[in-house]
Amino acid sequence: MSGVTEALATQSNKPRPSSRIPDFFRLSVAERTHTLKSLGHLDDADLALLDEAGLQVGRANGMIENVIGVFGLPLGLGLNFLVNGIDRVVPLVVEEPSIVAGLSGAARLFRLSGGFQAEASDPLLIGQVQVGGIADAQQAAADLTSRSEEIIGLANSLHPKMLARGGGAKAIEVHTHATPSGEMLVLHLIVDTRDAMGANLVNTMCEGIASLVESITGGRVFLRILSNLSDRALVTARAVVSEQNLEGKGYSGAEVRDGIILANDLAIADPYRATTHNKGIMNGVDPVAIATGNDWRAIEAAAHAYAARSGRYQSLTKWHRTEDGHLAGEICMPMKVGTVGGSLESNPLVKLCYRLLGSPDARALAEIMGAVGLAQNFAALRALSTVGIQQGHMTLHARSVALSAEVPAEHFDQVVDELIECEDIKVWKAKEILQSIRGRGRGASPSAAHVGAKEARSQACGKIVLMGEHAVVYGRHALAAPIPLAVEARVKDATSGIQLLIPRWNIEQRVPSLDEHPQGTIGILALVLRQLRLESRSMMIEVFPAVPKAMGLGGSAALAVAVIRALDLHFSLGLDDARVNELAFECETAAHGNPSGIDNTVATYGETLLFQSNRGAPQYSRVAPSEPVPLVIGISGRESLTARMVSQVAAARAKRPQAYDRIFDQIEAYTVSAVSAFTNGDMESLGETMNLCHGLLNGLQVSSPEIERMVHAARKAGALGAKVTGGGGGGSMIALTPDCTDEVSGALASLGYETMKLTIEASA
Repeated sequence: MSGVTEALATQSNKPRPSSRIPDFFRLSVAERTHTLKSLGHLDDADLALLDEAGLQVGRANGMIENVIGVFGLPLGLGLNFLVNGIDRVVPLVVEEPSIVAGLSGAARLFRLSGGFQAEASDPLLIGQVQVGGIADAQQAAADLTSRSEEIIGLANSLHPKMLARGGGAKAIEVHTHATPSGEMLVLHLIVDTRDAMGANLVNTMCEGIASLVESITGGRVFLRILSNLSDRALVTARAVVSEQNLEGKGYSGAEVRDGIILANDLAIADPYRATTHNKGIMNGVDPVAIATGNDWRAIEAAAHAYAARSGRYQSLTKWHRTEDGHLAGEICMPMKVGTVGGSLESNPLVKLCYRLLGSPDARALAEIMGAVGLAQNFAALRALSTVGIQQGHMTLHARSVALSAEVPAEHFDQVVDELIECEDIKVWKAKEILQSIRGRGRGASPSAAHVGAKEARSQACGKIVLMGEHAVVYGRHALAAPIPLAVEARVKDATSGIQLLIPRWNIEQRVPSLDEHPQGTIGILALVLRQLRLESRSMMIEVFPAVPKAMGLGGSAALAVAVIRALDLHFSLGLDDARVNELAFECETAAHGNPSGIDNTVATYGETLLFQSNRGAPQYSRVAPSEPVPLVIGISGRESLTARMVSQVAAARAKRPQAYDRIFDQIEAYTVSAVSAFTNGDMESLGETMNLCHGLLNGLQVSSPEIERMVHAARKAGALGAKVTGGGGGGSMIALTPDCTDEVSGALASLGYETMKLTIEASA
């Protein structure tokens, strides 16, 4: 057993994390990967691999000839899959829109009825040995059959390890054909390839038995190669969805069920419809095959050939009504796949995709792919038989319109949601919605209620640190600016207990008493409720963040401030800004250990501040630029844990206090210089100071490969300055972008990083 095989076998025995992740599509890319990490689907090495885009040119050069680069395709996830009682997160490499969403939605419906039941037969391949120049084909066929054990033994001697694993050549079949070239004989060698894809294995066996076949038949062997019509390796998958769960979009469950059955009947009767019908099935199967390094072309060829096995091309699926009135579906198709060797060994992203799947063996992978094919067929037929296939593209269209309207990242999802809701997906409408969203916050204090919401929402700002990270913890100054409307929150009455709902961060859970020692976000809220004496009240706390968490943008402080204000608003507590700030600082201390207080202060007051912690008695003053300061925020997607980075710097300072204090003094000098440049509109000096400060922060080892990559790209695209912002170790960076905001944002986006555009407005 190879090291890879052993690793896969070990991982396959571990309990699988759930594939049900509500509102996953609403998260940013960074939030999605970190959600997968928190659930146990990915680890830090996987996140780094995804950030590096997986396959590098040097590795690709060893895979095929004449390499000049690497061509990228999106890697998405099919969620909600339950196959034979096992949760499966399904990797999908595909560029066509709506496939991933359609699959995930279909799997969610089938999940409600127990998911998919699938069975795969033994992984058999057929190798063909063509023999010509035979005087008597019938006699030659009889001679080959009589010596089948000898032929099988010779084939297995070429791959004894495969035989030891329970695979190897199992049988032969002999066929004769009358052709224009004369009578021809073809020997079929039936080979069980176990977890290997098997093409090279079977070809080697066919080559190896060629001489023996010639000696037995007296003929001449020509072709010696596998057949891709793998009809001995079949997968069957079945699923049921109740009539009630089919209801929606103005259609009854019975109408949807009967429409799907009628559409499938046409694909059984009409090869023109069947071709498109089966192509839709492969829309699901092929992306899994590509993600797992399997030969999708061979799978395609086998599927279409199998669909025509009766002499008439037909559907690969069957849908019918059960006695209970539910919809039941079944798919049966060839599915010869492998999980060892070939691209699994050479492409690191393929290995990652196998881990996401739970490291299945070849049989289990075939069963998963059969379930995916059935789910994709259902999704397409449901769309076709109800609102039409174009309706499924509405979200994609809305996102494209929002991009055309240049909606910034912090408002993007909200604009898309409102476009879909109003069903008027136009660029002008997107701009109108954006203007409305901005108007809700313009001219209002950070504590003002969210006017447009059905229930009042509070607001809080995130933050970026322009200058002074880490040095501010040791009494030096820092210059920080707010990210408007970073977090909103509202509180509703509930019948019992306290519940927290943060859809974008995939949090939906009870808030326990502080006596239970809850951790993380829940712990922060428990502390707030204890301080405000609200532990015994029943409520639902809803949080709507516009910034990703743990990215150095003040998300935790903004959450604390927004929730405190929402509690104040709902329960009429009469808190002023100073008290809100004080409570938020206590939350930051609980979360980060030794915070400077800058995050909660900016979150509370929503202004650009020159801040100094001053031994627990913070001092701050408002700072305003003389002209707008355009910035681009680049988000690495790698979690930044402020407490860890602060502790790391503190530990290093404890070993060399004088050296580190000199660095902090230099950062302080740069901060003072930056304030002067900031207020006087000297963008070149401000950018230069940012670059110098980043060098010191890098020396403190609080940068990361992702941050360095973005800093370099931003400067190359024209940014006057670029540096890490916040605690570091991942998180985010900022770039000063007079006259090049779009260029810098585009450069970072082309590397796969999320960006936000932010302008610090000039003083009136």
